[in-house]
Amino acid sequence: MKISVSFTLLLLLGSVPTSESVECQRAFPEDIYAALREITASLVQLKADMALQTTGQAQLKTEVEKLNQQQRVQQVAFSASLGGTGRATIGPFPTDTTLIYKYVPTNIGKAYNPNTGVFTAPVRGAYNFEWWVAAFGDNGHGSGAWLVKNSNQLFMAYEQQAAGFMSSSKGMTLLLEVGDIVFIRMQANTVVFDDPGHHNTFSGHLLFPM
Repeated sequence: MKISVSFTLLLLLGSVPTSESVECQRAFPEDIYAALREITASLVQLKADMALQTTGQAQLKTEVEKLNQQQRVQQVAFSASLGGTGRATIGPFPTDTTLIYKYVPTNIGKAYNPNTGVFTAPVRGAYNFEWWVAAFGDNGHGSGAWLVKNSNQLFMAYEQQAAGFMSSSKGMTLLLEVGDIVFIRMQANTVVFDDPGHHNTFSGHLLFPM
């Protein structure tokens, strides 16, 4: 009887560590796999977050470049004169003639072309223009010029007197679309005079975009 009980106890005692060992062997790999799955999921999420961040940075860079470009476009101003290096009278001509102001001390935005005398609106907005005409008076010819938008003559600066130096000026605000052109057209049978004093001028600037 003692031998039987002892043998049974040994079996019971021996079975405990064997069972625990099996359970540990089963649980240990499962814990590793769970941890690996969590790490993999974290890496996938991190990669997605980095891709999203990269995309966001690219979009932000694009928006900044657009804003910088818009800012550059919205900086528009010019002043020009006929550019007389000596004393010269221009006209009279039998037909209206576009005046080309070749001396350009200011041309911010490069919207005025000194080769054609034409200003081209780079952005939709309200613009202000001023122009002066001047000449020596005589009984036969005045001094006058139109502000022209595209093909429409709008305002005219004009002066005529029998003798002495005469001048006239006008200013006008225009709503321009992108690509609209503005220039000064000298009236037929009138004259303008210029010298290094730059008496005949054409200026304009963007008031605000719209």
